[in-house]
Amino acid sequence: MGNVLAPMIGPVLVPVIGAVLAPMIGLAAILLTCAFRPPDRENPTLAHIQARHEAEQAREQAEQAARVAQERAQQIQRRAEQDRIQARVRQEEATQAAARATEEVKRMKAQMEEVASAARRAQEVTEVAANTAREEVAKLARESEEARKRSKKIRKDAERAAAAAKGKAKKAQKAADEQRRKAEAGKTRAEEAARKAAEETRKANVAKEEAERRLKEGIQPVVTPTPAELAAAKRRVQYREDRFHFAVAGISGSGKSSLVNAFRGLTGREAGAAAVGVTETTLEMARYLDANPENPFVWYDLPGAGTIKCRDWQYFNEQGLYVFDCILVLFDNRFTMTDIAILVNARRYNIPTYIIRSKADQHIRNIMIDMGYDSEGGDEKEVERRDELRKAARKIFIEETRKTVQTNLKDANLPDQRVYIVSNNTLLDILLRKMSKKTIDEVDLLNDLVDQVYRKRVSQAEE
Repeated sequence: MGNVLAPMIGPVLVPVIGAVLAPMIGLAAILLTCAFRPPDRENPTLAHIQARHEAEQAREQAEQAARVAQERAQQIQRRAEQDRIQARVRQEEATQAAARATEEVKRMKAQMEEVASAARRAQEVTEVAANTAREEVAKLARESEEARKRSKKIRKDAERAAAAAKGKAKKAQKAADEQRRKAEAGKTRAEEAARKAAEETRKANVAKEEAERRLKEGIQPVVTPTPAELAAAKRRVQYREDRFHFAVAGISGSGKSSLVNAFRGLTGREAGAAAVGVTETTLEMARYLDANPENPFVWYDLPGAGTIKCRDWQYFNEQGLYVFDCILVLFDNRFTMTDIAILVNARRYNIPTYIIRSKADQHIRNIMIDMGYDSEGGDEKEVERRDELRKAARKIFIEETRKTVQTNLKDANLPDQRVYIVSNNTLLDILLRKMSKKTIDEVDLLNDLVDQVYRKRVSQAEE
């Protein structure tokens, strides 16, 4: 601090002290010169004495003025020293404040760097999550597009097969005309056929008697429709050789109408959709063309077993299920004797069947509630807990469903068969090309049904 103030105070004090002392020193010099000048004469006069006395007084006054000037100079010097000390104190305080400010700046800079680092880490985590989500969406989109292409290819193959079948039908018609012309030559064969018919009649009567006996004993009879009944059933369902006919059957309340709407890509509120409700809304068979005109599919919503007055084993024949190309056996909470009867009779007629457990989303949610789930909160922990419960409930539901169906098939002496676990909403989303993370067997079911159509068309073409 002194090193800083000395150059500033020196130039100020020197002129001040010089200005004060210079006149006084000059006056003192004059007085001393007069006082000690050698006398002109040996005996001073009164005037000389008086002059000497005045000179003495002037000398004293000059000395007094010098002392005053010296005191003032000392005061100024002391004040300058105090100012220098205060300046040094202020400089030290400023230095300390600057040091504290520097430390604060360093601390704030470190905090800012830490915040920036945390922001970078958060951004990296966000980017990784976003990339993962995009990759998953792209994968699902590719799978959906591949399924759509397969479906389109199968549909085109089916159309070509149908065209080939038409040509083959024309050839068959020509062959039939040829056979009629040769009918006379086959008279002997006709007589033989009549004999066999008589034998078949006899066997039928024996079978009838046996059936009546078994019915009395409570054994379910096997009823085979006559050709007339078969033709009547085809007329009733408006059966066409160039289309594929799906029957959706099951007990009342199993969700048949909702499933038919989902297969057609419709909600229950859209025009042309099958009526849905809490109670059974289908009391008569309903026929629906596929919503996509390019698909040669016809969907049939059958009355639920229990809403019509017939026994379980009669449901198959009463509904004319023997004329359909494929039967979807739908159940909700339990596998019933009606379902078993449909599967048994379908095997007799070589009709493909698909066992479907519907309302998967509702059943999984009920299991979650039984496991303690009771909130729809958006808290991060609550969302994580909900996801864990959903995974556990989904696993339990799938395992119990497959075990139940396997046990029921075994008890009915039927071969093991896959059960397709679906949600109507998820199935509808897939058909509308919406991504869904809740899929179970919906995609497999759609692919297998399309493959079934393709196999039939190929078989027709080969015949």
